[in-house]
Amino acid sequence: MTVRRLSAGLVAVAIFTPGVAACTTTGDAGPTPTPSVTTSGSAAAVDTEAKQALLDSTREISNGNFRFSMSGAGSVAEGQVHQPSQSAEIRLRLGEPTDDLAISLDLVHAKPDSWVKLDLKGQAATSVPGVDRLNLGKYHHLDQNRIRGDRTLGFDFDQVDPAGSKALTEAVTDVRRTGDGAYTGTLDLSKAADAGSLDPNLITTLGAEANSVPFTASTDAQGRLTELVIRLPEAGHAAGQEIKVTYSDYGNATEATKPSADQVVEAPPELYNLFD
Repeated sequence: MTVRRLSAGLVAVAIFTPGVAACTTTGDAGPTPTPSVTTSGSAAAVDTEAKQALLDSTREISNGNFRFSMSGAGSVAEGQVHQPSQSAEIRLRLGEPTDDLAISLDLVHAKPDSWVKLDLKGQAATSVPGVDRLNLGKYHHLDQNRIRGDRTLGFDFDQVDPAGSKALTEAVTDVRRTGDGAYTGTLDLSKAADAGSLDPNLITTLGAEANSVPFTASTDAQGRLTELVIRLPEAGHAAGQEIKVTYSDYGNATEATKPSADQVVEAPPELYNLFD
């Protein structure tokens, strides 16, 4: 098996594409106001109240002070975002140690710098170009010009939510409250292609089924989003998969720990090529 590079799509389908957004915000005005929903008729009012609650539940995320996790497609990402210090820590695991290729990424962002520690395991790891320069057990200092806008290695502090839950809740087409802080419904994934937890190629694969995908969501006592689970329909390789996103410790994240100088090397060309 020959491994030339890991495309952005491969990493995205592993449910992790931080730093990607349709647009950025500027200024210090605070979070963008959540769109309001208007209705007519009492039957529709219940649904729209539930949708408005979900839209409101993502406001605190934009403040950039939380811990999160994402899982799906046999992969897990977790970390924290600390906007007050302009820093973030993210750990990504793709595959199992017994797979032909298992990948671990430990990313640290402390504006204006970024580092990543890469660990490639499995029989196919030896086929990765420059693996001896990648598996050093040290952090690679990243060139911001090379990773700006990158779906895996970059991070946008103007759009701090790795999962893109705001875009996902705006794509909700039907929702009802099932309990205290509990919701269920459907969303149109084709309207949330910019969400970091989704791979645009996956949406294409789902075709018309992407227009009505079931989900459940939970909020805490303050109405903040704590869990979002998207249940993908059976279509191609995505059959029966779940995408699960969680948020916790709102306001209690901490500044990212920068690697010490003796644990840092400059990233080689092979690292950037791996994710191009």
